[in-house]
Amino acid sequence: MSMVINPEPRSVTASPAAIDPTGVLHAVPTPVIGLDERNCIVYVNMAAEHFLQGSAAVLDGTPLSDLLPPDSPVFSMVEQCRRQSSVLFDYDLILEGPRIGSNIVSVQVSPLTDRPGAVVLSLQMRSIANQLYRQLNFKGAARSVTAMAAMLAHEVKNPLSGIKGAAQLLEQNAIEADRPLTKLICDETDRICGLVDRMEVFTDDRPIERSPVNIHEVLDHCQKIAESGFGSRIRYHERYDPSLPPVLGNRDILVQIFVNLLKNAAEAIGDADGEIHMSTAYRHGMRISVPGSARRVNLPLQVTIRDSGPGIPDDMKATIFDPFVTSKRNGSGLGLAFVAKAVADHGGVIEVDSQPRRTEFRLSLPIADISETYALA
Repeated sequence: MSMVINPEPRSVTASPAAIDPTGVLHAVPTPVIGLDERNCIVYVNMAAEHFLQGSAAVLDGTPLSDLLPPDSPVFSMVEQCRRQSSVLFDYDLILEGPRIGSNIVSVQVSPLTDRPGAVVLSLQMRSIANQLYRQLNFKGAARSVTAMAAMLAHEVKNPLSGIKGAAQLLEQNAIEADRPLTKLICDETDRICGLVDRMEVFTDDRPIERSPVNIHEVLDHCQKIAESGFGSRIRYHERYDPSLPPVLGNRDILVQIFVNLLKNAAEAIGDADGEIHMSTAYRHGMRISVPGSARRVNLPLQVTIRDSGPGIPDDMKATIFDPFVTSKRNGSGLGLAFVAKAVADHGGVIEVDSQPRRTEFRLSLPIADISETYALA
């Protein structure tokens, strides 16, 4: 092949035990494709050979236009990458061709600084597109409890009010030994009413009101709430990008989102000596399609909440954002379901990556455009 990916620095003398960079790329399970300045293939790893249905020898020198239709968004990404000399991401792309069939992938395009015009394509087959599809259905999953919540509000809360009132009347004439029982009735009715109130948040389908919001002010506020209450024993680390533009969001709902995530992280850590890392970053070129339209929106603002807890159980990872899914003994399973719905209401995406001692929630949100302050249903 005529392209060298990540060549070994000249100042380092390779030892017999040195790892061959080409071998590393061949071990990567995602397709990696090198293009020269004419958009001809000059490198493929083994995953790319499988994806493109051809060997490296056969694909070497093949124009990318022979494999993808000319209107593929990949070509515009490649040209934009060359013009800006920056890494670009795009999600929920459909790649079609006679060799590859039809696939939904995420695409990363990176420039090679040591060869002008050359770029590297990385294709993520099980991409955020799948996660986004699931997340858009989180709203549907959350709304699956809408009718139940509405029924509970009317058919359960009213009788509970009567039960609590009757218990309070009984308490006035009860002997001392029976008063704990009447108090138990009152406490349990309050607990059930509180659960119904939390479920009612899923019945609100109105578009949220959004405006420019300083995400760092929101995160600082949420951290103070955590430090003064449920997360007082935990060490916090912040790594913020001070140049970030405002997010297009609803401040109150954003506060609820991050308080829920911090509370979830604190409870996962438990009594152990733990840490929570909060970071923000700007990811160039990250876009997703808006459901129900051909428009794509930018989601470059990324917020990450990482904790040092034990991690999410393997059997819960696929359903962690679904209502009533929880590993907590007294949990309701509505906290992360609300987070997923609220992030989707903002037009954003939430991802989770969990392993022992490192669970990370990543939120990608739209930035505010003064000329366009819209609300997504």
